[in-house]
Amino acid sequence: MIDEILPAGVVTSEAFDDSAPVALFPEEARVVANAVETRQREFATARLCVRRALAGLGLPPTPVPPGRHGAPRWPDAVIGSITHCAGYRAAAVARTSDVAMLGIDAEPDRPLPEGVLESIALPGELGRLRKLRDMEPGVCWDRMLFSMKEAVYKAWYPATGRRLEFEDADIEVDVEEASFTAHIRFPFRPPGGNAVEYLTGRLLARRNLVVAAIAVPREEGDQS
Repeated sequence: MIDEILPAGVVTSEAFDDSAPVALFPEEARVVANAVETRQREFATARLCVRRALAGLGLPPTPVPPGRHGAPRWPDAVIGSITHCAGYRAAAVARTSDVAMLGIDAEPDRPLPEGVLESIALPGELGRLRKLRDMEPGVCWDRMLFSMKEAVYKAWYPATGRRLEFEDADIEVDVEEASFTAHIRFPFRPPGGNAVEYLTGRLLARRNLVVAAIAVPREEGDQS
């Protein structure tokens, strides 16, 4: 499913249940050693997706534990992103020579808990959500906004080392193109590269899920 909203060069794997979790490497097992069983199985299934996605790049199984601020620690020359929610786990990976930023997020297609939308949405976004609900009433757009912002953060932080808050990304949606643009409050300028002022991504609502994905291709000659 998620492969439909990611470009060629990004390899994905997904699971809709925890019926076949993978054996964890010690570095990974320590992360969930004290967690409840459901969390352990969710984590193991997500790592199964990681193994399968890395295999799609021709790479052997390797531990991918969370690092600083929870961002996964990927093998050298690999960029990736992981998501998991009720009924869904997925991983997406690519070679850093092909993709500069990568972020995916999935959420259940149901309304956010009371009070959460007001804490994550900018005033302009609240107005756009009202229009989106009129255009596509079958999608929980508040939850989709949350998912899009999570995908932005997952793409942004590993590439820049800078954390974003919810209010630092102002998101606009193109329903016809099933895409979105996130205007970043604090642009990032990589050494020798152009300033990154916005990110574009794609979105999908299916199987009682809302999914958002961002993949920024590596510019020719840019190996930063």
